Amino acid sequence: MIAALYTVLTIAFHPIGFGVLQFRVSEALTVLPAAIPAAIPGLFLGCLISNAFSFSGMVIADMVFGSIATLISAFLTHYIAKALNGANLLLRLVLIPLPPVIINTLVIGALLSFFSAVPFTVAASGVFIGQSGACYLLGCPLYLLICSLEKSKWFRQLIKS
Repeated sequence: MIAALYTVLTIAFHPIGFGVLQFRVSEALTVLPAAIPAAIPGLFLGCLISNAFSFSGMVIADMVFGSIATLISAFLTHYIAKALNGANLLLRLVLIPLPPVIINTLVIGALLSFFSAVPFTVAASGVFIGQSGACYLLGCPLYLLICSLEKSKWFRQLIKS
């Protein structure tokens, strides 16, 4: 279900989700491994499928490296959340979205620089801005919603299945 949601959001917002300055709405979902470890493979698969629709000269590289970047980010997000269990909410809101921002800034920034001859600093800055927006402006409210839903019995049953 996570893979499908990631793919649908990426394709629905395709014009703003690819390129040097990208705001991939689906990247808000990268906070999910903090509360739902089962989201990790879904994010990887969703990114892999979504990157097949990039319609650029870097489709294969984006599918491979972009998806691996998402997988690494998802694992790091999960482990950071585990390490911060019981920590201050503000600290969690700052650190949980950080792995996808940093990893994608470096990996996607490098890919964009290599394939489009844009200087790395420009490409990485564009990815950083868009990724920060998606992960912090959209991902943090999603994380807060999930944290509040975790207290309900039906939600705990839903994420176990």
